[in-house]
Amino acid sequence: MAIKHTSEVNFKIHLDENKIPEKLEWSAEEGGVKKEETKAIFISVWDSKKKETLKMDLWTKEMPLDEMKQFFHQTLLSMSDTFHRATSDDKMTAAMRDFSEYFAEKLELIEKK
Repeated sequence: MAIKHTSEVNFKIHLDENKIPEKLEWSAEEGGVKKEETKAIFISVWDSKKKETLKMDLWTKEMPLDEMKQFFHQTLLSMSDTFHRATSDDKMTAAMRDFSEYFAEKLELIEKK
């Protein structure tokens, strides 16, 4: 299969003197995103040779704790959706969503049922 098109997603990390992120920017020009500022990034990449996940998590000094909790919660929900699209495993997807709801309740992001 010949590659017919390529696309790029870029991250620019501005660090302080101690190499702690002060500012994060990302661009995905094909998606209409150009030098957008963000406060946190989670990236996971699958290494099929080693059968392991490589990851990068960065957040700025200015990332508020309440936003970090929301970011984690929404990431868990997003992972549940992605897992379902990739596997069609309804049972495990439901378990992941249940955990996401439990996580949100414990962090008081949503009211308990």
